[in-house]
Amino acid sequence: MTDSTANADFRDPNTTPPLSNAVPLGLQHVLAMFASNVTPSIIVAGAAGFAFGGADMVYLVQMAMLFAGVATLFQTVGIGPVGARLPIMQGTSFAFVSVLTIVAAQLGMGAVMGAIVIAGIFHFALGSVIGRLRYLFPPMITGLVILTIGLYLIPVGIKYAAGGAATFQMEAESFGSLAHWIPALTVIVVALAVKFYTKGILSAAAILVGLIAGYIVAILFGIVNFGGIGKAAWFALPKVFPYGFEVNMAAVIPVVLVAIVSAIETVGDCSATTKGGAGREATDEEIAGATYADGLGSAVAGVFGGLPNTSFSQNAGIVAMTGVMSRHVVTIAALILVACGLIPKIGALIATMPLPVLGGGVIVMFGMVASAGINMLSEVQMSRRNMVIIALSLSVGLGLNLVPTAVQYLPGVLNTLAISGLLPTAIIAIALNLILPEEI
Repeated sequence: MTDSTANADFRDPNTTPPLSNAVPLGLQHVLAMFASNVTPSIIVAGAAGFAFGGADMVYLVQMAMLFAGVATLFQTVGIGPVGARLPIMQGTSFAFVSVLTIVAAQLGMGAVMGAIVIAGIFHFALGSVIGRLRYLFPPMITGLVILTIGLYLIPVGIKYAAGGAATFQMEAESFGSLAHWIPALTVIVVALAVKFYTKGILSAAAILVGLIAGYIVAILFGIVNFGGIGKAAWFALPKVFPYGFEVNMAAVIPVVLVAIVSAIETVGDCSATTKGGAGREATDEEIAGATYADGLGSAVAGVFGGLPNTSFSQNAGIVAMTGVMSRHVVTIAALILVACGLIPKIGALIATMPLPVLGGGVIVMFGMVASAGINMLSEVQMSRRNMVIIALSLSVGLGLNLVPTAVQYLPGVLNTLAISGLLPTAIIAIALNLILPEEI
């Protein structure tokens, strides 16, 4: 789809394009976010010690699709004050991955789900005050946070591309072999070729096309196991607290703090959607509604074993590219995801994707997250003050994550916060930005 697809009326969120346009546009939104949506679930499943491709991982992938769709419906259709009623696509948030992997590994999935539900409720409550918190997150802070998320996750992509990690019970002697790197590199090369040498839906789904190409190569190398597909059902409803529900403050506090960052991210995506699609600023009502939908979507997902949701920036880019602001187009995308989430065989098929193939995709995705942060920071005046804030925040935040034993004597909650990577960076940056005087 190109700018010529859009009709001037399509810039009205309440306009319904003809199905001949609406269905392909909705599918385009799904393809653009599909790989990014399911990847966090696979990563957290691995940290929790779930067998790669096993029933628990399949279920998490299934919930990622189902509740991305449900949360998107909260945004596009709305319930009372909930929902921006804009074409905002929701998906599983990468921002929480750094914290949730630590919680899953140390405290278990019951603590993960308890933290997600509580953080979702807190996130929902932020909808009434989000406008007054925006001053805490100027572009320098937001860009730094996004950069930190990308830098924290990049090593995960390299480990996956080389063959996985101990949590996935991969053979140590095969780690780094060509049998792993060739499928991973296939994903990267094909994704780049499709992104820059094609247009429209195909270009928007470049990562997904790359993953399919890498998957085919992995089949040729004999590293794909289809055993789980036959065991999966054709239809299944989600379960209430399938991993239990535990309130552990060592999990709750960091996840709640990340929810604040996620809320600010949604404010940015809401503004980008209206600016790119309709050439106007988002209203206070739209921003509040988007934040309510974010929190409600995450809390509901946690009840059924899903991970937190947030708005997806790449889909805001699609709105800007096509000029189609119709929320009904994204509603179609949401219904596609809900249908996928109710069919476990789809989740089982995704879970057969070998780690090297996934690694090739996430190297690109995580690198793009870091690049987005750098892009935001490029708009910040690099004064000595701002450079000191960036330097100290990154050094301490990522340093403690890389050397967790440096704070091994901190009690549970503080230890989890300190080694999360994201939270120390964000807290130090916000504090210094408020304390240090502006340079004259």
